[in-house]
Amino acid sequence: MHLRTIGLAALTAAAFAAPAFAHHSFAMFDADKTVTVKGVVKEFEWVNPHSWLRVTLQDQATGRPTQWAFEMGPPQQQIRRGWKPDSLKPGDPVTLSMHPLRDGSRGGQLLTATLPDGRTLGGAGAPAVQE
Repeated sequence: MHLRTIGLAALTAAAFAAPAFAHHSFAMFDADKTVTVKGVVKEFEWVNPHSWLRVTLQDQATGRPTQWAFEMGPPQQQIRRGWKPDSLKPGDPVTLSMHPLRDGSRGGQLLTATLPDGRTLGGAGAPAVQE
């Protein structure tokens, strides 16, 4: 009887933990590729659970502006990487390095951003700023 209770408790804990682990998967990004792009900030979302940077880039094939979305870490992690809620504003030019989405969609996991003042800050997965 005691073994059955322990088994049921372990199964229940695993069922509740699975969504939390699934949320933090980065399998959708191609970590074997790093791409650098230049664009103009459309929106910088300083929100939990992940901050987002939306940037307008020129499509290579058509020359038309396209919107891309870059996932970052949560605000608390971004602060440790040197970010502030007002680090970027709409209209700011930026150079970004990222791991692109595996499915070819317009976006990726932000690795670094070079800001208009020349500073480079890390995105998701980047180390904290050393002081």
